[in-house]
Amino acid sequence: MEKYLQIGKIVNTHGFRGDVKAQAWCDFPEVMTELDTVYRKSKDGFVAMKLQKASVHKGMVLLKIDGIDDFDKANALREEIIYADRDDVAREEGSFFIADLIGLQVIDVDDGRVYGTLKEVVQYGIHDIYTVKTDKGEVLIPAVKEFVKRISLEEGIFVKPIEGMFDEV
Repeated sequence: MEKYLQIGKIVNTHGFRGDVKAQAWCDFPEVMTELDTVYRKSKDGFVAMKLQKASVHKGMVLLKIDGIDDFDKANALREEIIYADRDDVAREEGSFFIADLIGLQVIDVDDGRVYGTLKEVVQYGIHDIYTVKTDKGEVLIPAVKEFVKRISLEEGIFVKPIEGMFDEV
């Protein structure tokens, strides 16, 4: 399992005192406000960025990072992917990190047939969409309880597809 998880991206500066505006890639942007430290990737590994302040405004996360105290320094961080140490992120019982789901087998809950592996989780407004890579192509499955019956990091993702969902790929 990956130690550092992608949680967002710095998309712009905010003001002239070094604050940055970040797009959160979490279910809830407030997750980022609970962190003391975030990370960015460099050629030498991950670099810690201590947070002085974090808040959510109009769906974006405003961050004040230690040592980033003017517009130019903040602007240099634009387009940086933000990571969190997985041990620093609280999660509810029964919830999973997307990074841990990628690559799991997708299995029919009734007959044990393996359809393929989870390639991607696409996050739309109402619910996520799972992209399943099969031997013949890709199938999209809404990540709702009607289709996704159980998730086990050890066994896989158990689904109950509608008739024909996996027939043509």
